[in-house]
Amino acid sequence: MKLYRNLKISQKTLLTHKMRTVLALLGIIVGVAAVIIMVAIGNGARQEIVSKIEAMGTNLIIVNAGELRTFAGRQQIRGLVTTLTLQDVDAIERELEFVVQTAPVQSKKMQVKYGNISTNTTIVGTTPAFLSVRNFQVESGSFFTEMENKASLRVAVLGQGVAQNLFENENPLGASIRISNVLFEVIGVLASKGVDMYGTDQDDQIFIPIRTALRRVFNQTHLNAIYLQIDQQMNMTPATQSLRELLRKRHRLDLRKKPDDFTIQNQIDLIEAQKETSDTFTMLTASIAAISLLVGGIGILAVMLLAIRERTHEIGLRMAVGARRKDLRTQFLFESSILSLGGGMIGVVIGVLTSFLLQWTLAWSISISLFSILLSFGFSLLIGIFFGVYPAHKASLLDPIEALHSE
Repeated sequence: MKLYRNLKISQKTLLTHKMRTVLALLGIIVGVAAVIIMVAIGNGARQEIVSKIEAMGTNLIIVNAGELRTFAGRQQIRGLVTTLTLQDVDAIERELEFVVQTAPVQSKKMQVKYGNISTNTTIVGTTPAFLSVRNFQVESGSFFTEMENKASLRVAVLGQGVAQNLFENENPLGASIRISNVLFEVIGVLASKGVDMYGTDQDDQIFIPIRTALRRVFNQTHLNAIYLQIDQQMNMTPATQSLRELLRKRHRLDLRKKPDDFTIQNQIDLIEAQKETSDTFTMLTASIAAISLLVGGIGILAVMLLAIRERTHEIGLRMAVGARRKDLRTQFLFESSILSLGGGMIGVVIGVLTSFLLQWTLAWSISISLFSILLSFGFSLLIGIFFGVYPAHKASLLDPIEALHSE
C-alpha cells in the first residue's frame, strides 16, 4: 500500500512539471540509446571483419616475401625481396606434416586488352590449389589444371569485375585476351568474391598458371606470397613455428644471423588481432556515449534539488503529520528512480529501433547485444539512484518548523 502511494505521489509530482521532467528524461534516453547503437555498430563491424578473414580460407597461413606493413589500411611489402621461390613451396609440401596444400602467388598490376577494349587489372600467377585454399568458386567454364600449369599454357580465368569490364554482356569463354603482349585464352570466370578485409577488390583479378606467369609475363623467378592450408586449427601454431624454422634454414638466415626476409600471418592471429582492435574501438565509443548518461544523471540531480526547494512547505507539512525522515528519503528516491527507469526504457526502444533503421537504410552490419542493453539500462538505473540519494537525504534533513513557515 505504501509503495503504491509513493508511486502515485511521484507520478503526480513529475507530471506537474512536464517540461522539466522531459528534459531530465532526455539525457538518460540519449545516453542509453547511444550506448546501444555504438555497441551494435562495433559488434557488427567486428563480425564483418572476422567473416572476411574466415572467407579468405580455412586454417590459412600466409607467407609474404619481405616485411609486411599496413599503410592507410592496406598492407604493403617494404622493399623488393626475391628469396621466396617455387623451391620453397616444394620444400614446404615435402617437409611440413601439417600442410594439406599450398598455393604460391605472384601478382602485378598490368594492362589487359580484348579487341579495342583495355583495362588495368591485377594479374595473379598461381596453381589450381588456389581455388580451395582461398575459397574461390568457378561460376562458368573451369579453372586451369596442374597439367596446364606444368606445361606453362597460356590460359586465363577472369574475376567478375574484369569479365564485366572487358566483355560486358558477351560470353568471355574461348575469347583471346592480351596480357603484356602475350595472348591468353579465357577458360573460366570466377564467382563474385567482393572486397577483402583490406579493401582490395577480389573480382578485379585475372588468374593464370604460376609457371606461365613467371616465364612469359613477369620474367622473374620469385614469389609475392605462399598460401598454406593446415589440416586442423589446433596445428596452426606449431605449423607456423615449423614453417619459420624451415624458411630461415633454406634462406640461410641463421648462419648470417639476419632477421626474417619473410612475414608469416596466421589466420587465427589475424582474427584475434582484429577482434581486439574492434573491441577497443567499441569500448571507446561506448564510453564516450556513456558520458551522456552522466549528463542525464546531473539533469536528474538538478530537477530533484529544484523540486525540494519548491516543495519545502509540503515536506514540512508531511513531517508535521507524522512522516518520518526515512519516508521522505524513500519518496525522493522513488521520483529519481522513475526518471531513470523511464528514460532507460525509452532509450532502449529508441536504440534498438535506430540500430535496425541504420542496418536497413545504410546496409551496415549491425549486431545488437543483449549485454549492452542490460548494461546501459542497469547503468541508467544506478545513475538515477546515485544522483537521487543526495536530494533525498537533503529533503529528510529539513527542519519541520522552518519548512512549514516557508512559502
